[in-house]
Amino acid sequence: MTSATHPVGSGLTARIRSEERDVDLALTLATGETVAVLGPNGAGKSTLVTALAGLLRPDEASIRLDGTVLAGDGTWLPAHRRGVALLAQDALLFPHLDARENVAFGPRSAGVPRRAAREAAERWLHDLGVADLADRRPSELSGGQAQRVALARALATEPRLLLLDEPMAALDVSVAPEIRRLLRRVLADRTTILVTHDVLDALALADRVVVVEDGRVVEDGPTREVLTRPRSAFGARIAGLDLIAGSMRDGRLVTPDGLAIDGTPSEPLPDGTPTVAVVSPADVAVHLDAPGGSPRNTMSATITHLEPFGDHVLVRTDVADARITLASAAELDLSPGTRVHLVVKATAVALHPARPGAPGAS
Repeated sequence: MTSATHPVGSGLTARIRSEERDVDLALTLATGETVAVLGPNGAGKSTLVTALAGLLRPDEASIRLDGTVLAGDGTWLPAHRRGVALLAQDALLFPHLDARENVAFGPRSAGVPRRAAREAAERWLHDLGVADLADRRPSELSGGQAQRVALARALATEPRLLLLDEPMAALDVSVAPEIRRLLRRVLADRTTILVTHDVLDALALADRVVVVEDGRVVEDGPTREVLTRPRSAFGARIAGLDLIAGSMRDGRLVTPDGLAIDGTPSEPLPDGTPTVAVVSPADVAVHLDAPGGSPRNTMSATITHLEPFGDHVLVRTDVADARITLASAAELDLSPGTRVHLVVKATAVALHPARPGAPGAS
């Protein structure tokens, strides 16, 4: 269900800067594109979303949506005039209104007559599978039901930009897949920014992934490329991969502390190129003594902690992670503080160019 009232435009172009929060973010979206924004807590994601929604006025902002200036050039449109809808992890429904009136509130605020607003509300409630809950108040709804109603309320305003800030974080794990499927359907052809910590949200819903760290964009690319070929520490962590940063020297990646790693470059990498080595923990072997034999990368490391991982153990170290069997962990008698040698074949290491100035790049 899409609106016929908003002309097709050029999408979103935004630059947000806040000195107090040390945030300087630039972002673009094509019309109808869904972009997932990932990053650790405190990275600047909430600053981005609230500034786009008009709820936070940063030191500097330049925001243009479908040809309309929302901020910049002396302009600062208030939230209700932006054509932007924000859905957070808490539904934040009005407790004194039933579901129908909660959804109708958005259109009514935009000047739509009461009857037309209620009709729009009932259409959206039906489209999201909760028409039978129209007369219930928020206290009578489950978490999943309340989030469906909140989504209907956001979409009933026919926004030109939809902002989803951790929309499934507060839901029971049994409900999240259902809401994810629903979002996949209703977000088709909608210009959407999805802030999430869950890699499944990005895989299921996003055309692109933007990774934010320390108030800056550190990765931006197609979803599967970012999640399979990460170039930032956070990107690697959410993808369950190891990432080692350095720069190229004589055809190898060399870290700032002198560790040299052989691998397969994804493209020509001249000497001096900031580079990251990406490897799956499943391809990393753990030894108590340095092994010999065929050409392999060997890295001395100290175990920081051990985590169960199904029928395996995730061995976390100060260099990289390894995933080994329970039997191997028991045989090696591993524990935090143990010095080990991590070994990985060069053929299992992918070398990718890193952004200039990436942490660890020499």
